[in-house]
Amino acid sequence: MVRCNKDIAMHKICLYIAIIHERDGFLSKPLPLKGWKMSKTAKTAETIENVEFPSFDASKATDQIRAFAEKGVEQSKEAYAKLKNGAEETQKVLESTYETAKTVSGDLSLKTIAILRANAEANFSHLEALVGAKTLSEVVELQTAFLRKRVEMAIEQVKDFQSVASKAVEDVSKPVKTAFEKVIKDVKAA
Repeated sequence: MVRCNKDIAMHKICLYIAIIHERDGFLSKPLPLKGWKMSKTAKTAETIENVEFPSFDASKATDQIRAFAEKGVEQSKEAYAKLKNGAEETQKVLESTYETAKTVSGDLSLKTIAILRANAEANFSHLEALVGAKTLSEVVELQTAFLRKRVEMAIEQVKDFQSVASKAVEDVSKPVKTAFEKVIKDVKAA
């Protein structure tokens, strides 16, 4: 009785799967549903009894899972070490850049103060000369000479400030540029 129920169940499952395949278009020709009868064959029962299912070896699976986990942990440690190393190098570069920027900023401030002082002294000297002028032609002559000096002085000051600013930008960007080149070199090596 038990064997018969297995056969019936197996035939019903096969029929159900065939109907689904026909409905979904997996079969090239439709099934002849009329006249379909479940037949009891000894061959089916023998086949079912002779089928061997692979056994599951838990120790192999455990070993594979353990190896996979150990490999993952090792890769995580390597990634963390690289990340930590990169963060430390970045911190050093930022500290160096900050110190350089602070020094360069002081140099630019001193240069700006020197330019402002020179301009103020030139303006006061010109004002004193204008106050001491006796005639209008002397005032025009002093003003013309002052403007010519101011233009020459401004050109000189711009050149000086530009050279200091260029040096400042170069000094500030040098650590970052060096670090970036090192990273690119490491990436190309890997």
